[in-house]
Amino acid sequence: MAAISMACISTQTLSLSSSFKSLSISSSSSSTLSSNSVNLSHSFFSHGYPSLTSTRRPQSFSVVCEVATQKKADSAVKRARQAETRRLRNKARKSEVRTRMRKVMDALDVLKKKTGAVPEEIIPIETLIAEAYSAIDKAVGKGTLHRNTGANRKSRLARNKKTVEIHHGWYTPAPDPTAA
Repeated sequence: MAAISMACISTQTLSLSSSFKSLSISSSSSSTLSSNSVNLSHSFFSHGYPSLTSTRRPQSFSVVCEVATQKKADSAVKRARQAETRRLRNKARKSEVRTRMRKVMDALDVLKKKTGAVPEEIIPIETLIAEAYSAIDKAVGKGTLHRNTGANRKSRLARNKKTVEIHHGWYTPAPDPTAA
């Protein structure tokens, strides 16, 4: 401790990498200050940097450290603001995809339950499917959905459409050539 104190007294400068508000080195006895007492304080204390107060007494030394709370860096505030904006945009895109998929599924369910359906009734549903595909592709392109998730959702829409077409007899699957 004496070596640390003497080095601080002789150089009268110290830069600490941690976030100390102040550092005091003082004696544990109640004797009076000697002529070697030194008070070191840097001008960057006002910017949240450490400050050092050193007092040398003849018997022993003690170190007192206080940590100052520093204000959040401007870059961290900006990152938080950007993350919140992106979260809201992603939430809106996902909601749009779910809404469009639900509209297609509801329309397909209604058409499947209809008894006297004609093939021309699938045309409005195909426009809904095209809108859903577009919303899914936009979400994948912006990074809101993973490309495999987007592909799975598009496949589910196409599969359900094909099921309705098969149900009404508008489409007959080709026989499997390996089964013959």
